[in-house]
Amino acid sequence: MAYVITQACCNDASCVPVCPVNCIHPTPEEPQFATTEMLYIEPDVCIDCGACLDECPVSAIFPDDALPTQLGRYAEINEQYYRKYPIDPSLPPYVPEKPLRSDLGTLRVAIVGSGPAAMYAARDLLTHSNVEVEVFDRLPTPFGLVRAGVAPDHPGTKEVADMFRWTLGKPAFRFHLNVEIGNHLGHDDLLAHHHAVVYAVGAATDRHLNIPGEELPGSHAATEFVAWYNGHPDYADRTFDLSAERVVIVGNGNVALDVARILTLDPELLAQTDIADHALQALRKSNVREVILLGRRGPAQAAYTVPEFLALGSLPGVDVVIDPAEAALDELSEQDVAASAQPMAAYKAKLAQEFAAASAQRQPDPERRRIVFRYLLSPQEILGPDRVTGVRAVRNELVAGERGLQARAIDAVEDFETTLVLRSVGYRGTPIPGVPFDENRGVLPNEGGRVLDAPGGKPLPGVYAAGWIKRGPTGVIGTNKTDAGETVQHIVDDFNSEKLLRPVGTRDDLANLVRDRQPGAVDLRGWKAIDEHETAAGKKAGRPRVKLIDVADMLEVSRKRGLFR
Repeated sequence: MAYVITQACCNDASCVPVCPVNCIHPTPEEPQFATTEMLYIEPDVCIDCGACLDECPVSAIFPDDALPTQLGRYAEINEQYYRKYPIDPSLPPYVPEKPLRSDLGTLRVAIVGSGPAAMYAARDLLTHSNVEVEVFDRLPTPFGLVRAGVAPDHPGTKEVADMFRWTLGKPAFRFHLNVEIGNHLGHDDLLAHHHAVVYAVGAATDRHLNIPGEELPGSHAATEFVAWYNGHPDYADRTFDLSAERVVIVGNGNVALDVARILTLDPELLAQTDIADHALQALRKSNVREVILLGRRGPAQAAYTVPEFLALGSLPGVDVVIDPAEAALDELSEQDVAASAQPMAAYKAKLAQEFAAASAQRQPDPERRRIVFRYLLSPQEILGPDRVTGVRAVRNELVAGERGLQARAIDAVEDFETTLVLRSVGYRGTPIPGVPFDENRGVLPNEGGRVLDAPGGKPLPGVYAAGWIKRGPTGVIGTNKTDAGETVQHIVDDFNSEKLLRPVGTRDDLANLVRDRQPGAVDLRGWKAIDEHETAAGKKAGRPRVKLIDVADMLEVSRKRGLFR
């Protein structure tokens, strides 16, 4: 028997160092790790010890003889990876090392943001006894996209937050929630009270299509829709027109797939999740029967991952529809797949062809909703005189370019009637007051997490970045573990070489400053009060939690318990 990694894999590599036979790859030291969709277990090397099963933070690992039916393909997917990348027996097991000098006093670190990158960084820092960590977030609730980005029908992915319980319980850790950097405190305030400041604020805005009609009512960023159904306070009052039977999503990455699922799933199934109540009510009234996803390139180059694409085939009451002609690969795509460093490129194409074959054989059923994948189409214009009435897309062909196959428009267009268009073409970071910003890439200019004074410039002493604001919006939640680890190692190296040694304010000095600038700051006890309130409400409703979506309500829960400083 061997173990198998499945869809819920968070890719944080927690399982890698515990494997006694080095059969889980790619490891963080291998080049494939930077772009892998998930991790894989080599079935011929696995010795059935179960160490990875115990370590996995999201319950993604199963014995191969106990795979749930809907996850049965993952035995094949794990094995296929090693056909492309057989294990090098000379590779030593991955063992991270982060020694910190203890003779230099206490290292004080501020982390701005509380999502996965921030919390992984905090956890790594707190493995050392002479570190104090202060985490700041502008919302009263932590964990970033784990709370406000992960789709509600993916509860297993949210389990990654359980990994941070150890971090939250450390006396050297403190939350400063409902504190906005750039408003209540500034960059200079953080530097005055810490040896190092880590910005892990993610990528808060979306990329634009830059086509006519994009600003019409009915045209939205998918990021807004995701934040809306997840109960983010900034988006709870948004409205989306669900009166028509068709929605068009521009893009086919995992976020686009999340949105398509939420729009097509039976609302009564969503009622068992932590979806925001206002979103659930709106979806119960929805007339949407079909969601079309437009991808500018072919099925082998699609942005979604194999696990998310494969899972669509198991959605109750939903058909996945692909035209067999669009699923077929042309000669250039065949060559591209054969030469690709991505082991799952061929599997993406294979799955698209399987879905297409099933589509061709299936009789349309008006009782079932549809997720339709269209390839080699780019939006040219969003139609409508004063609000969205449709999308005009131009047909593409694939041509060889310096960065692989690229989409080139040809003289053919197609119109799609709809009243709701959601663009899902990527995220982008935003500038932080007082910190250099790379406008071209939408990130903080940095080398391995050390923030530079300008793109291509010199490191700023004591200023670091982690997560999407460091590398751009790539990877999955677990990718942030290795990313944060790299940044933390640079902090440790800089501290050990005495580059960070300077007088800074104490923890009490910082607490007094926060109290003066933001009397409504919420600490760890305040967050626990909110968490307990939400989970208690969820228990009554038979759900994981019922989220508070208004900041005033969150603060009231803390205020009733006297938890403000």
